Order: sequence, then C-alpha cells, then structure tokens
Amino acid sequence: MVPLMSLWMPIVLSAVIVFVASSIIHMMLTYHKNDYRKPPNEEDLQDTLRKFSLPPGDYMLPCAGGAAGMKDPKFQEMVKKGPMVIMTVLPAGGSNMGMSLIQWFVYCIVVSVFAAYVTGRAVGPGSPYLTAFRFAGVTALAGYSLALWQNTIWYKRSAATTLRSSFDGLVYALLTAGTFGWLWPK
Repeated sequence: MVPLMSLWMPIVLSAVIVFVASSIIHMMLTYHKNDYRKPPNEEDLQDTLRKFSLPPGDYMLPCAGGAAGMKDPKFQEMVKKGPMVIMTVLPAGGSNMGMSLIQWFVYCIVVSVFAAYVTGRAVGPGSPYLTAFRFAGVTALAGYSLALWQNTIWYKRSAATTLRSSFDGLVYALLTAGTFGWLWPK
C-alpha cells in the first residue's frame, strides 16, 4: 500500500499533462469541429429565444415536469408535434474561458487523486511500471470517459460526439497511467 500523500508528484504532473494534451486536442486537432451543428436561420432562432429572457440553465421542450405530466394529453400532443429540444442556455457574452480552464484543471487533479488512491491501495511500492499503469489507467478512464455515455443514453446526445470525447478520455487515461507508472515509488 502506498500512502496518497506520497503520490503528490504523479497526481499533479498527470493533471498538467492531461491539461496540455486536452488543449492540443481541442485547439489544434479538428475531429471535434462537428460536435455541434448550426441550425438553419440561426439569427431568427436566437432572436426568438432572446424574447423569452431565459435565465442560464438547462431546459427541455416539451417538459412534463414529472411522471404525472407525461400522462397529460397536452404534453403527449406536444411530443407528437415536435420538435423535442434539450438545451443549455449560457449568459449573454458567453462563458468565462479562464474559469472553465481552472475548473477543468481541478477536475484533472480530482481524477488523478482517485487514480492515486485506487492504485496506492492495490499496488505496493517497487511494483513494475505496467502494474501501476494498469490500475491508474483504468481508474482515470472511468473518471474521464464512462459518465459521458449517460448523456447519449438519456438525452440523445450524438453517439459520435460521445465516442470522440470518450477517445479523448482514453488518451487522458493513458497519459495519466504512463505518469503513474513512470513516477511510481520504488
């Protein structure tokens, strides 16, 4: 067993490496460019939505509001007519990229802490590179990829988009695993 505090170096370094890798993936590579589609008459749609002064948040249209609402004939008719929409409204002016980057880095630290905890409980000091790699990698993969599929299952997010993001998670997990294997206590 390896104490969590003795793994601070692979925790921080793997988070930094994943942060840099994610920046490269999203700024230099182009395979995420089609994750979101532009609707027809974008300006008209935006003007129409602006009239409602929707506060930032998540919305569903139509929204049953619970199990009882799903039985309401008015709700059922709205579903038949369509379109059904799930959307997130951001504040005017967009989001604060600096804050999002800070939150992403903190998330990378959290995933690395979980990887350190699981690996530290399963793998003793002096274990081979691949042993630490395996436990840290599986844990990091769970942290970076598995929960993405819930949005595809329940909210019909594009499976292709989720697959691309899961691939990113695999890259992040391999980088995390490699860092832990490399810096594993002797």
